[in-house]
Amino acid sequence: MNYLFTSESVSEGHPDKVADQISDAILDEFLRQDPEAKVACETFCTSGLVIVGGEVSSENAYVDIEKTARDVIARIGYNKAEYGFDAASCGIISTIHEQSADIHRGVVREELMAQGAGDQGMMFGYACLNTPDYMPLALYLSHRLLQTLSAIRHEGVTMTYLRPDAKAQFTVEFDGTTNKPLRIHTIVLSTQHDEFDSDDAMHERIESDVRKIVLPRLVAKLPAEIAALFDGKFILHVNPTGKFVIGGPAGDTGLTGRKIIVDTYGGRGAHGGGAFSGKDPSKVDRSGAYAARYLAKNLVASGIAGECLVQIAYAIGVAEPVSVYVNSYGTGVCSDGEIASRLRELFDLRPAAIIERFGLKNPIYSPTAAYGHFGRAPYVKDGMQFFGWEKLDSVDLLRNSFGL
Repeated sequence: MNYLFTSESVSEGHPDKVADQISDAILDEFLRQDPEAKVACETFCTSGLVIVGGEVSSENAYVDIEKTARDVIARIGYNKAEYGFDAASCGIISTIHEQSADIHRGVVREELMAQGAGDQGMMFGYACLNTPDYMPLALYLSHRLLQTLSAIRHEGVTMTYLRPDAKAQFTVEFDGTTNKPLRIHTIVLSTQHDEFDSDDAMHERIESDVRKIVLPRLVAKLPAEIAALFDGKFILHVNPTGKFVIGGPAGDTGLTGRKIIVDTYGGRGAHGGGAFSGKDPSKVDRSGAYAARYLAKNLVASGIAGECLVQIAYAIGVAEPVSVYVNSYGTGVCSDGEIASRLRELFDLRPAAIIERFGLKNPIYSPTAAYGHFGRAPYVKDGMQFFGWEKLDSVDLLRNSFGL
């Protein structure tokens, strides 16, 4: 029997994503000056106010918190007083203080590879064959719809009434036997907009523009096999409440780390519970999750599994993971226990080794803070590797190890 699965995404103007982007921008500024900085930075934002808090240890870095936050807010597009939150006039309060010495002693060691995990916890990575990026389809489409809408807003040519806040949701129908996607069932898009003279005219205009401008532009950039799932029979809900003028931090408070499912796999697979943004890579909530995604993606790309969930767990102050778990959902070429055992033999999963493999002490985190940390194409800029955990450079190693 067929089934439906739904995932959502939010735009860079969503209040929680505003907070994530400020936190990661502050992290990047510390790492730009001091790659050894230890940062755990969180942001709260509401109408006319941003509060930044957390713990930082650095020998020599100084970051202008206020300027960094305002630059992020302006880049997102909150630059008008009528939005109830704008870069020029919002208040900025910083309560950042030094990292706990009790934590610091576990993550700073004379021997680099002896560096312990910055906290206990379990991290998950997931990959599947739904998309070319090895990501779940519903989330993949939700991200891309909002990226399309954001591009249209920043161009300022059509749909000039758009404001920064938006949310999207895709429901996909799957074959219950093969788990292959069959068609797009429902699309939900809520997008913030300027005030119109008439609410009815406003709603009709926005829905028409979504159908005639946004969706065709989205579909045109999709791989043919995914574009074919838009059969014209899908249900479309645009601004279901009828109006979305008040949005962003003026409409709802924002907080770092509240969109962890949007950041990861849209509810497919699993999540260990730890957020990413504002945390330096000594925190395995971030680096461990990146490593788990890397392993899962390379396993699927190598043909060892058609779908894969990898869990890595750590104890605070201890370098070696306490466990590595694999679930191939019955698609693996051998038992899940054998796959997990082979991963431990082939890959160094100590935090320092993960940090070195992916260059995680570089200021590479701001681009991760909106539209997901996974399923993004890796690239090099200014000599730094961005989204290095998305590389497929261990496929041959894995295939050879499993005799494929």
